[in-house]
Amino acid sequence: MAHVIEITDWRAPELDLFARLTEGQLRSRREPEKGIFIAESAKVIGHALDSGCQPIALLMGHKHLEGAGRALIERCGEVPVYTADDQILTALTGYHLTRGMLCAMGRPVLPRVEKVCAGARRIAVLEGIVDATNVGAIFRSAAALDLDGVLVTPTCCDPLHRRAVRVSMGTVFQIPWTYFDKQITWPMEGQAFLKEQGFQTVAMALRDDTVNIDDPGLHKEEKLAIVLGTEGEGLTSQTIASCDYTVKIPMSHGVDSLNVAAASAVAFWELGKI
Repeated sequence: MAHVIEITDWRAPELDLFARLTEGQLRSRREPEKGIFIAESAKVIGHALDSGCQPIALLMGHKHLEGAGRALIERCGEVPVYTADDQILTALTGYHLTRGMLCAMGRPVLPRVEKVCAGARRIAVLEGIVDATNVGAIFRSAAALDLDGVLVTPTCCDPLHRRAVRVSMGTVFQIPWTYFDKQITWPMEGQAFLKEQGFQTVAMALRDDTVNIDDPGLHKEEKLAIVLGTEGEGLTSQTIASCDYTVKIPMSHGVDSLNVAAASAVAFWELGKI
């Protein structure tokens, strides 16, 4: 049975993981799972539990101890459940918990790149995307538009960053993903590996020497890896040069580009057609 603990002092050290640790500190707090992440809202926490993530502690307002909160408490077993009124929780976290609850969880062990690619026909590759909101939105689009997996370069924002998890609506736990690592580094070794696996790589880039996104040849490709670059600068010239296709989404009214998250949804929808 869970141990419900009333918060009387928001400065208590056992509450640090919910508000006073940086994302970097959370990631390195536990080994070998590589730390902790924070899931927010009953829906997101539920998806994380469904995927096998292990809860460490819950934080929620009084009104959430019943209903959806009660169901989560029962699922989380004997982990501590910290609770207080909204004023104290806001003092602790620095913002109003619009979703009502947080759960600190152990980071899952990620699959290898080979596992994510096995059997996949459409995957996304995120190169250096630094904004957590964009990463979360891209994961949501990837899951909703039926991509088979996501590969992330080490320079990207952590998909388990609190805001990325929240914006993804928990889809980060529903679609296979992992980082390129020391065995398969990006871009050269990663590009070579994808091609060995039968993928044609598609660089989403603002260039004139591009293929139209609705080109019939793209739809005929059995396997596509859709490569998206960082905000502002986009993909590196090395990455673009080593991709099989360079694709640009046509723009109107003098607009030069879409936000990378919006562009990802267009690309996933169009290039996901087989």
